[in-house]
Amino acid sequence: MAGIISTYEPDNSLKKGYFSIFPEICKEIKKNKWLIYQLFKREFSATYKQSFMGVLWAFIIPLVSICVFIVLNQSGILSIGDIRAPYPLYAVLGMAFWQLFSRGLVASSNSLVNAGSMIVKINFSKKSLVIASTGQSIIPFLVQFVLVVILFVYYRITPSIAIVLIPLMIIPMMLLTLGLGFILSLLNGIVRDIGNILSILMTFLMFLTPVLYAKPKTGILATATIYNPVHYLVSAPRELVLMGTISEWEGFLLSTILSIAIFVVCLVIFHLTETRVAERI
Repeated sequence: MAGIISTYEPDNSLKKGYFSIFPEICKEIKKNKWLIYQLFKREFSATYKQSFMGVLWAFIIPLVSICVFIVLNQSGILSIGDIRAPYPLYAVLGMAFWQLFSRGLVASSNSLVNAGSMIVKINFSKKSLVIASTGQSIIPFLVQFVLVVILFVYYRITPSIAIVLIPLMIIPMMLLTLGLGFILSLLNGIVRDIGNILSILMTFLMFLTPVLYAKPKTGILATATIYNPVHYLVSAPRELVLMGTISEWEGFLLSTILSIAIFVVCLVIFHLTETRVAERI
């Protein structure tokens, strides 16, 4: 009696070739635009519906952080450095761009875990969850930019005309956030500690990144800042708004290239593994 021969084949994406993955991903995202929007609305409603302060938390959190740094600077514990702009304006701009990254990354990393029951019961594109969660950081960003405008009026400073380029300047930050969000959401589904660790790490990383103070010129922190891509993604748009120029163009360009590379690699990995997500959540 002839033996039974079993043939195992790779996933369809790998069988077709890697170059076929990108059109497939684009088609899938386009097909799920409505779903992404509905998930975004659901996340937004869940976040602010039962909150008394609502979107005002987008004002409160950066203002508290700024006040802490002002106290530390005036007490001599911390030197803010040469910022060449009113500190509240400089700090609010920095926090707006920073929280676009930190809020989006924390939200996207928890997106699959928070939708566990839905993932198990319904077959749909899991990318929609990560994209919708990452997009939640845009609302606080826009609210904080209202505060930026108010501060410009208060200090009677005219922003650079280059402020109109901000929607383009934040694209690298969003790509980096989304790329890391794809990978961390998968890891968080396997090891739930990732979500808790990430929240602590974001606070720690904020103090290591010149968000609320000028870039150090000497010391360990100055060296670390050189290799910190988030620094360039925060400082470049801030300088563009305040002065109309970018002093570290090379760093911003390299960080942009790195962000695109991380996004593409992480998106492909997520695409190849998302069919198995339900088994782990």
